[in-house]
Amino acid sequence: MIKKKNIINLIKYHVESDDFQFRNEAVDIARAFDQSGDHQLAEYVMSLLSSASTFVPQGNILESEFFKRVELDNDPLPLPTAISEDVKGVINAINHGLGINKFLFEGAPGTGKTETAKQIARLLNRQLYIVEFSELIDSKMGQTAKNIVEIFREINTMAYPSRTMILFDEIDAIALDRINSNDLREMGRVTSTILKELDKLSPEVVFIATTNLFEKFDKALNRRFDAIINFDRYTDDDLIEIAGIMLESMMKKFQNTGRDMKLFKKIIAKLDPIPYPGELNNLIRTSLAFSNPNNKFDYMKRLLRNVLKNPTDLKELQKEGFTLREIEILTGISKSQVARELKGE
Repeated sequence: MIKKKNIINLIKYHVESDDFQFRNEAVDIARAFDQSGDHQLAEYVMSLLSSASTFVPQGNILESEFFKRVELDNDPLPLPTAISEDVKGVINAINHGLGINKFLFEGAPGTGKTETAKQIARLLNRQLYIVEFSELIDSKMGQTAKNIVEIFREINTMAYPSRTMILFDEIDAIALDRINSNDLREMGRVTSTILKELDKLSPEVVFIATTNLFEKFDKALNRRFDAIINFDRYTDDDLIEIAGIMLESMMKKFQNTGRDMKLFKKIIAKLDPIPYPGELNNLIRTSLAFSNPNNKFDYMKRLLRNVLKNPTDLKELQKEGFTLREIEILTGISKSQVARELKGE
């Protein structure tokens, strides 16, 4: 039920022209109506607050130097089925609203942990804030732990917690194994502080951390997360298909680029090892960006330089299993001329 303080706060924020807090209080009132069974009235209040089909808070919720707001995009994020299913499970768990809200993404660099967090925020229509560790870590004894307490205080007292997601990217920068740390006292203090603050985290806030050093993580910290998702689950076939999706997306931004997906995937398959998506994305983008605009398949040749020292050597290309037609595309030499030169004519 609505309490007197809700009405007083509503009037107060209106008089003070504090639109941010006014909206926050109105949302709390709508939630109270909904919980008491007056769903139509709750929907009516929300419709009055929203100028669009959904209510999206305006302005920054977290204003301190410890947080950076992340702009989200609609770029594709192809993932292997196993990881994709786990990500769907994370989204389902959050949507159920049962307080399952703390997740750890672990895996090698470039496996898509950070980008996945961004996509989850976009799909859940939440503002994403990343913690700035450069501002958080302090050389003064005990100050880093104090900063962590302050960060979680801001998180737990912010407006619109159900519309926010917090990302601790590469959390291992501040939370490694307390026993094996070279600076046992300070690292133990920092890690212990994180443990305590995670226990007090608001259930409405989605908290995601990523790490490349999972094996060095403090086991007690692992237990604070509701789920741990392993991103080191890419097969070569996964990576080849992902490379194709990346190329299709990038080609929309490049004019006069030739498309031969079979040849492209053949080249990607010859990379040893095939890079994880982060590096793969950079490799493809760089090959396209540096390609000759007058040669629509020049990016293929540039990609091939990661496999062969001389991507125009006809005998080497033949040895690698490329057909006459594929060699023609890669070198610009006609098939008939390629055939003659390979025969030594």
